Amino acid sequence: MTSLTGPALRLTVYVDENETWHHKPLYSEIVHRAHAAGLAGASVFRGIEGYGASSRIHTSRLLSLSEDLPVAVVVVDAEERVRAFLPQLEELVGEGLVTLEECEVVLPRSHRRTPGPDGTDGEGKKSL
Repeated sequence: MTSLTGPALRLTVYVDENETWHHKPLYSEIVHRAHAAGLAGASVFRGIEGYGASSRIHTSRLLSLSEDLPVAVVVVDAEERVRAFLPQLEELVGEGLVTLEECEVVLPRSHRRTPGPDGTDGEGKKSL
C-alpha cells in the first residue's frame, strides 16, 4: 500500500447488502479483493434508504425490508490501479452499479503531524 496524495480515482460500487459471492457478502468480497490488489483504501457504507434498477424502495424504517438495504463500497487510489481492478468487478457485480469519479487526495490518513517545540501538533493538541 502507498501513501497517496494528489489526483486519484474514486470507485463506488452500489449493491444490495444481501447479495453474496460464494456464500459471503458481496461487499466483503469486493473489499477483500481490493485489499489483495494493494489498493490504497476501501470502505463500505450501509444506506438507510434507496432503490435501484428494480425501482423497489428499500428502507430501514420497515422491518420487513430492513434486511436488503443499499450498500456502497468506495475505493480510492491512483487511476491506473483502480482501472486495473475493474475486471475483477465485472466478474463479481451482476445487478449493481459501478461508478468512477476523479478526485484529489489532500491528506492521507497515514499522514502524521510532527510535534512542534512545545509538544503540540500545530492545532494546539498535545502529541502522545
